[in-house]
Amino acid sequence: MTPRPPSEDSPKKTGASARKSAAAEKAADGTKTAAARKAAGKKATAAAKRSAEEKAAVKKAAEGAPAAKDAAGRKAAAKRSAVVKSAVTKGSTAKATARRTAGKKAADKKAPARKRAGVSAAERRSGPVVTGVTGPRTPEPAQAPEPAPAAAPAPVPPPATPREGLVPQESATQQEQSARQKPTAPQEQAAPEEPPAPQESAAPQGQTTPQDQAAPPESTAPQEPPAPQESAAPQEPPAPQESAASRESAAPQGLAAPQEQAVFAGVAPGDRERLLSGVHHDPHGVLGAHPVPGGVAFRALRPYALAVSVVTGELRADLADDGDGFFSGVLPLVEVPRDYRLVVTYEGAVQETEDAYRFLPAIGELDMHLLGEGRHEQLWKALGAEPMVHQGVTGTRFTVWAPNARGVRVAGTFNYWDPTAFPMRSLGSSGVWELFVPAIGEGELYKFEITRADGSKTLRADPMARRTEVPPKTSSVVTASHHEWQDEAWMAQRAQRPAHEAPLSIYEIHLASWRPGLTYRQLAEQLPAYVADLGFTHVELMPVAEHPFGGSWGYQVTGFYAPTARLGTPDDFKYLVDALHRAGIGVLMDWVPAHFPRDDWALAEFDGRPLYEHADPLRAAHPDWGTLEFDYGRREVRNFLVANAVYWCEEFHIDGLRVDAVASMLYLDYSREPGQWTPNEHGGRENLDAVAFLQEMNATVYRRNPGVVTIAEESTAWDGVTRATHLTGPGGLGGLGFGLKWNMGWMHDSLDYVQHEPVHRKYHHHEMTFSMVYAYSENYVLPISHDEVVHGKRSLVSKMPGDWWQQRATDRAYLGFMWAHPGKQLLFMGQEFAQGAEWSEAHGPDWWLLDPAYGAEADHRGVRDLVRDLNTVYRAEPALWERDTDPSGFAWIAGDAAEDNVFAFLRHAADGTPLLAVSHFAPVVRHDFRIGVPDDVPAWHEVLNTDLARYGGSDVTNPGPVKPEPRAAHGRPASIRLSLPPLSTVWLRPA
Repeated sequence: MTPRPPSEDSPKKTGASARKSAAAEKAADGTKTAAARKAAGKKATAAAKRSAEEKAAVKKAAEGAPAAKDAAGRKAAAKRSAVVKSAVTKGSTAKATARRTAGKKAADKKAPARKRAGVSAAERRSGPVVTGVTGPRTPEPAQAPEPAPAAAPAPVPPPATPREGLVPQESATQQEQSARQKPTAPQEQAAPEEPPAPQESAAPQGQTTPQDQAAPPESTAPQEPPAPQESAAPQEPPAPQESAASRESAAPQGLAAPQEQAVFAGVAPGDRERLLSGVHHDPHGVLGAHPVPGGVAFRALRPYALAVSVVTGELRADLADDGDGFFSGVLPLVEVPRDYRLVVTYEGAVQETEDAYRFLPAIGELDMHLLGEGRHEQLWKALGAEPMVHQGVTGTRFTVWAPNARGVRVAGTFNYWDPTAFPMRSLGSSGVWELFVPAIGEGELYKFEITRADGSKTLRADPMARRTEVPPKTSSVVTASHHEWQDEAWMAQRAQRPAHEAPLSIYEIHLASWRPGLTYRQLAEQLPAYVADLGFTHVELMPVAEHPFGGSWGYQVTGFYAPTARLGTPDDFKYLVDALHRAGIGVLMDWVPAHFPRDDWALAEFDGRPLYEHADPLRAAHPDWGTLEFDYGRREVRNFLVANAVYWCEEFHIDGLRVDAVASMLYLDYSREPGQWTPNEHGGRENLDAVAFLQEMNATVYRRNPGVVTIAEESTAWDGVTRATHLTGPGGLGGLGFGLKWNMGWMHDSLDYVQHEPVHRKYHHHEMTFSMVYAYSENYVLPISHDEVVHGKRSLVSKMPGDWWQQRATDRAYLGFMWAHPGKQLLFMGQEFAQGAEWSEAHGPDWWLLDPAYGAEADHRGVRDLVRDLNTVYRAEPALWERDTDPSGFAWIAGDAAEDNVFAFLRHAADGTPLLAVSHFAPVVRHDFRIGVPDDVPAWHEVLNTDLARYGGSDVTNPGPVKPEPRAAHGRPASIRLSLPPLSTVWLRPA
């Protein structure tokens, strides 16, 4: 910059007057020739003319006129732009440092009078301009000025060495090259080709500095140089001093004007330590781009990187390496750019990516509000790993609930399992941590690194993961669904009739062992056809949610939101459900909200303290299974489970949930001795928190998903399991709200009866009739489940006494009795064809028993044919299902024929149409056995007989219509005579 000349009344002697003195002395001594003086005069005149032009340009710039109209202004602006572009695109810390050192040496060599002048041009400025991109700079202290000899001419000071980055001025290297190319003559100095880039100079005494005023007043504009009578030709004066406004207008578009104060761009020591140790709650407040005096600070944490650059628009700038993987710098931008990218250089690779710390939270305010209330019914859309487009960028949002954590970071395949560079931010008091990671998509493995309160760390799978690795691997997998459902017809009709008033015949299967080795998609090709052929209305899948130990059959769940990866992807499982629906088969699923295992990578003490489990160890530990019970009193845990029930129904079109181990949830003293449990607030043993949870779960599922049914596996006499939640029972509690309940009492009693030898059964006759005492207290399912055919209990047919023929006959008679009894039916796989061995998850059902090459194949095929016919007649006879929960739908005919081992009863449809069922559990034929019947039915027709030859029986039947006789029996005005086959069940309906 051109120094301002002093005012006329200034007593100080400036550099110009010094040059006059020197010229006069040299003229007096005859050191210059006349020709030289003439040439010098011409050059001085030209310099004065240029100075006047530059003065006018400065005046026009101050008045708002574009300085670029001046030719010299355009040339200077072009040079400044070139310097800026060169500094931005090629600048680096090492090169900038070298240029600075070279510039200082050159300046010291070419201007030896700088020390004599007292202070350098750069030191006369109020402070160094730190607007580069190589990090923070420390201002150099100004030196005390030294008195300069009066006779020594003060040369025009060279431009100050620029800081590294985007300062629009010549670099020291360029100045040094220019000086070498145009050396100054001893008596006459040639003018430089171009005026140097504008720089500020120290204000003469009595004038204000550029920092003190926005624009210089007219009186401080540069004056014309002295008349050309000097013996030495003066140098071409530098560009006039710029005002604040002119400096801003001269900066490239989008760049801030250079600031005259040091800016600290790096990460503060405290933040650095917290980020590196993984305990920073707000990394977005430190990393990323942030406005600072002088521009915008960029900070990045990239361990193992060799260099990091920022790219925004056409600008690219290198960041300074601050050590420990931190990179920082300041760009002279007027505002934080809406989008920028990081170019990260590693050994052998360069990666260009979005900065994860430039994004706003990717979870909405409504989500956070519902999370705080514990009422987010679609929790899976707020927590977990969600691929999305956020602020126009594709990536994955990671969110996790860990309120006791000191810090949370994401580790995965995308960062080589080093979470250092991916700390998550805490979203207030919600306990939720969030991070949107650009360019991360489906298939990436991940876990959360959680720093506990004591500073220790734990690597955890995502509780909300919707896909997992195949066990025994435990990582979560980023996933998104692409399945297109084709079950619209099924979904539209399933709500037409309540489950307890519709036919419901359930085939329970363990998917992994039904036909071992099949995937979900392969099962979809075989299972629907098999189930439809047998006539079942629904399948019930043993737990599908991910579980680490196959021997648990899925009842120790770690991935509550992920179908097990053993058989395929979540979309593959949807494909199976879709195929079952298109075959007209409903899908029920076992759901396990009662407990979870203690694996140290899953839910147990998830963030270092009891979180999903109860804080009281006595309440948390499940005494039977070595697992942990959920804390149903905590709203976030209750929300986790309620939303999970909704998730399976809505995302996978599940038609019902069979809730496991409800009894263990309802009672505080379940399997506990006195002193091992604490009574509730009323002094009772009821778990009131669990009651509230089950009520909320059922109410939410039924409200959101019409046509869905929930079924309780509850083995006690708890009142109101299937009563509506708003109806209060005798105990003062509302109903639990289930649609159906497993009738465990019927199952135990009836199996106990048939296991006795026929000669002893008369002493246990009541075990088959007692179920009707309470049959209408709840809505029941009659289960012959997996629990009854494992662990030494033997298969269903093997429970029966006698030889192989009697075992199969009793098995068939029992199934006929079961299908006719009030309630819905459930039969575990393998029992439909009388498998003799217990079930094993290792090899599944013994399908070889149905191989035609096997000698006894007909025996097993006969039982399976019976099951098919039972379902066919059952679905065709409304009397067997329409009034399952209505006492008017059942009437005993012979409930006391213990000596004969006979049970006879009527079932009634809603229109009153009856069906007569007679079960005979003695191994003899009873001819002309008289049974009382209503007198308004003219004739009866046998619709099912379990003793038919094609089922493997003795083929004792009642052919043709059976007409009643006007002879009273069993309290009825009329009666019929039947031939009762041995160990059989016979169904008759009006002819």
